Amino acid sequence: MTNEIKLIVNGEDYLVNVKPGEVLVDTLRNTLELTGTKKGCGVGECGTCTILLDGSPVNSCLLLTEKAEGKEIITIEGLGDIDNLHPLQENFKNLHAVQCGFCGPGMLMSSKALLDKNPNPSDEDIKEALAGNLCRCSGHVKIIEAVKATASDLQRDKIN
Repeated sequence: MTNEIKLIVNGEDYLVNVKPGEVLVDTLRNTLELTGTKKGCGVGECGTCTILLDGSPVNSCLLLTEKAEGKEIITIEGLGDIDNLHPLQENFKNLHAVQCGFCGPGMLMSSKALLDKNPNPSDEDIKEALAGNLCRCSGHVKIIEAVKATASDLQRDKIN
C-alpha cells in the first residue's frame, strides 16, 4: 500500500506514491531520479544525503518522505548546473575542495545553509556547520577555504 503525497523539490511540484516508512533519500533517488543526493551510511552519520528542507540542512536518509510533504526541498540539482554553477560549486571546483566527490553534495548543501544564515562565517562557524558531513579523502581544509572564498565573493558581489 502506498500514499500519494505532494513534494516540492527544486521549485517543482511532484505527486509521488510512497510506501510506509520510505525515507526521502530513496524517494529522491529512485522515484524522482535525482541521484545527486548520495546514499552513504543510511543512519545519519556521514551527511552525504544532506538536502535543504525549508532552508535547513537535513539528513534525507533519516526523514520519512511523508514528513516532507508540502515543505520546500532543495537538492544538489537545485543548487546549480553544469552551465550555471552556484558560487559554492565554482569555488569547490576551483579550490579542489573534494577529491572523490562522494561527500560533495552534502558538503555543498550544508555550506549553502550556513551562508544563507551567516554570510560571513568564521572558521569555527564553518566547522560547526559541516560537523555532520564526513570527508574521508581530503579532510575539511580545502572545503573550509572554498566556503570562505564563497562568502568573500558573495560579500563583494553585494557591494558591487
